[in-house]
Amino acid sequence: MKQIKHLSDLREPEILKVLQRFCPAEIIGDDGAVLAWQNNKDLVVTTDVLVDTVHFSDRTTPAKMAGWRAVAANLSDLAAMGATPVSITVGLSLPPKTELRWLEDLYAGIGACLQTYDTPLVGGDITRSPVKTIAITALGAVSKKNVIRRNTAQVGDVIIATGFHGDSRAGLELLLNPETGRNLTVGDRQYLILAHQKPLPRLDVSAYLNDIETDRNFAGMDSSDGLADAVLQLCEMSQAGAVLNETKIPISHALSRYQSLDKALQWTLYGGEDFELVLCMRRSPAEMLVQKFGKGCSIIGEITADKTVRLIRKDGRSQTLSRQNSFQHF
Repeated sequence: MKQIKHLSDLREPEILKVLQRFCPAEIIGDDGAVLAWQNNKDLVVTTDVLVDTVHFSDRTTPAKMAGWRAVAANLSDLAAMGATPVSITVGLSLPPKTELRWLEDLYAGIGACLQTYDTPLVGGDITRSPVKTIAITALGAVSKKNVIRRNTAQVGDVIIATGFHGDSRAGLELLLNPETGRNLTVGDRQYLILAHQKPLPRLDVSAYLNDIETDRNFAGMDSSDGLADAVLQLCEMSQAGAVLNETKIPISHALSRYQSLDKALQWTLYGGEDFELVLCMRRSPAEMLVQKFGKGCSIIGEITADKTVRLIRKDGRSQTLSRQNSFQHF
């Protein structure tokens, strides 16, 4: 048996299992931790860390956009829990030679996103580091009956993706290789780049779900690590499986014009950083949600008793999906 000495000997889910031993079992496992707060409300706490050259870079993400994306990533986690943002704190680690203008632009982006979602910045910390690192902790409030969990999907639930996936990955490719996409219109190019640089957390969807009367909670999470990864994690936590239908998975017109169908599907499933929601619920409220939001919001499959996740291709072939194709930090 191989001796494990370094993080490189493990995959990210395995490292998380090591860390989870030090946390209360009833707290971990979702997009945020749910803590008792008021008589009828819980407090949701979530933290994201963005590192230069891993999550952003001057080549792909101006400081203002880095600030926006850092906040949006956390607000997306709150949306995935059904929570309304209350406040955030920002922790920064920066090289001493960081330009003051970069720092000011970063906070301009942070402020722009916070203002859009009516959320205050209430504190933080700053320290010296050889690498730019942005660590944000977000607090949100949610009614106890409206908390969205990953482990409550039930056999027969349909699976919803709240918007297009793969566009952020396409935008990143255009930023890294601007010579590609010569067949795109200016509008298509800008749309894909903004999908990467300025994602919009789906707080609109979570607010809508909080107003729906239902006899049980929805299952769900955000899709920051990719559409396939979200479905796989929901199934793992719910001890279930899923069947996805390729013909039902929406691909934006811009992405379909940019890449071949196979590449577009690959990025849709595994591209990551789209910050949409993946939800499991009964068909009736699902159809109402799709009608309400449109624009790529679609029923893409169904939860099954078989604990595998399969994609039914257009030609009828069945393909088993795996997290091995998703982005992993280790």
